[in-house]
Amino acid sequence: MAKGLFPRAWVKKSFYFQARISFVRVKYLFLTWLTVLVGSWVLYVQYSAYTELCRGHECKNAICDKYRRGIIDGSACSSLCEKETLYMGRCLSTLPNNQVYTGGWGDHGGIIRCKLGEVGHYELGEEPEPRRETPVFDKPNRGTSVEKFKEMLFNHLKSKLGEHADLPSLVSQILSVADGNRDGRVSLPEARSTWALLQMDEVLLGLLLQDRGHTPRLLGYCGDLYMTERIPNGPLYGFSLPWPLVSWVPGGLQRTMDQWFTPSWPRKAKISMGLLELVEDIFHGTYGSFLICDLAAMHFGYTDRHELRLTNTQVLVPEEEFRRTMRVLKCETDADCMYGADCQTSCDPSKKRCREEPVQPNLAKACGVLKDYILRGVPSEMREELERQLYACMALRGNAGQMNMEHSLILNNLKALLWKRISHTKDS
Repeated sequence: MAKGLFPRAWVKKSFYFQARISFVRVKYLFLTWLTVLVGSWVLYVQYSAYTELCRGHECKNAICDKYRRGIIDGSACSSLCEKETLYMGRCLSTLPNNQVYTGGWGDHGGIIRCKLGEVGHYELGEEPEPRRETPVFDKPNRGTSVEKFKEMLFNHLKSKLGEHADLPSLVSQILSVADGNRDGRVSLPEARSTWALLQMDEVLLGLLLQDRGHTPRLLGYCGDLYMTERIPNGPLYGFSLPWPLVSWVPGGLQRTMDQWFTPSWPRKAKISMGLLELVEDIFHGTYGSFLICDLAAMHFGYTDRHELRLTNTQVLVPEEEFRRTMRVLKCETDADCMYGADCQTSCDPSKKRCREEPVQPNLAKACGVLKDYILRGVPSEMREELERQLYACMALRGNAGQMNMEHSLILNNLKALLWKRISHTKDS
C-alpha cells in the first residue's frame, strides 16, 4: 500500500512544482512585458518632447534660406550656410520657439540662440499645426538710407532706454556691429539682421554690458540667430537634483548642499566682487538704471579666471520700463505688485494701484544671494565684520531717504573689505 502511495505523492508534488514554475514564468513574462511597455512609453514621450524642443535644423534652414535669397546677412552667415564652420552641438532649449544650442565656430566655443515662429499646440499622436512664421526681416524697407536707419535705431533705443546724452555713441557702436563683413558700410541685408536682433531685449542689454565685462561677448550673428561666447562655469553655485529627489529634500538642506560645490574662498570673493561691480554699473549708469528681477544662481556663471558673467540678460529690465509697467498695475495687496521673481513694489490701497518705487534695490538683493555663498569658508578674523556689512546691505530699502548715498557707502565698504583680503593673493 505504501508503494502505491509514493508515486501518487510524487506526481502531486511534481504537478505542484511545475504549476509553480509556470506561475513564476507567467509572472516574470508579465513584468518584462510591463517594463518594456512603460520603457517604450517613456522613450516615446522623451523623444516627442526632444523633437519638439530641439529644432535647430529648422532654425538653420530658415535662416540660410533667407541668406541665400539676399534678405539677411551678418558676420556669421557665410560660416553657417556656406563654409559650415559654424555648427550646432548639444540642445539646451527649454521652449520650442527659443532654440538654444552649444556651438563651435573655428576655435571658439559658444552658445547659439535662434528664434522660431510660434508653434501651434498639439496632442501626442496628432500632426502638429503648421509653424506660424513671424515676419521679423521686413525692416528697414528697400530704399532706406543709412541716415534713416540711424534715426530708426536712435528712436528704438530711446523708447527702450529713455533719453540719454550718449545714445548717439551707442548708435555708432551698433552700426559697427552691423557691418558684419567689415567693408565700411552697412548693407540692407545686414541692417535687417541688426534690426531683428535689437527687437530682443537680451541682445541689446548684452551689448550695453559686454564692454564692462559683465556679459558674454557677441561673437557673430545671421538674421536673428546669434552666438555668444560660452561661459565655462555655471551656475554660480549649486547643482540640480534628480527630479525624484526634489520633493524629498528639504529647502534648508538643498541650500546647504548648494554651497558644497563652490571654489575656494578667495576665488568666491573675486566672483562676489564681480556681482557687486555689476550692481554698481547698472545703478545710474551711462544709459540709466536697470533692475535685476531674478537673481537665481542659474542666471550667472564665471570664467576660468573667476570673473562673474551674467549669462541671462532677460532678467534685466530698465528702471523706466519697470516704473511704467507698475504704474498701471491694479492690486489688492503687495503680493499683486511683483515683476519677475525678485522685483516688487507696494500696493497703494487708496488707489488700488501699485506704486512705482521698488521695495528693494539691486544691492540688497545681491547681498542676500551672497550671504550664504561668501560666509561659508570665510577667514575667522573677518567673519564678524563681513556678516555685519552684509546684513546692513540687505536692510537697504528702495524708498529710504538718501538711499543713493547709503547705497554707495555700503557698496564701497563691501568691495574694500573683500579686496583688502584678496589683493595680495594670486586669485586677485
